[in-house]
Amino acid sequence: MEGADVNALRAAIDKLRDKLKSAAIVLASTTDGKVTLIAGVTSDLTGKVKAGELVNMVAQQVGGKGGGRPDMAQAGGSDPAKLPAALASVRAWVEQRL
Repeated sequence: MEGADVNALRAAIDKLRDKLKSAAIVLASTTDGKVTLIAGVTSDLTGKVKAGELVNMVAQQVGGKGGGRPDMAQAGGSDPAKLPAALASVRAWVEQRL
């Protein structure tokens, strides 16, 4: 979500979690060469997939780190060029935990 701020990403995560009912979601935004990441996990999956671990896994790939609660977490990074590959790795990471 190009140029979206943290509040917009959080709002989008909340809407997606409500709509999807069972999901692990990662959204990202890039602004001024920085990456902002938000992960959200629906309550039925937080026993297996922690949003903090998920967002940190993605953040490490884009030169950052992060963390948060089991249901929502945020992170930042400094290498937007690596973002597509980092986001592509989410599905396999989540599937390994389900």
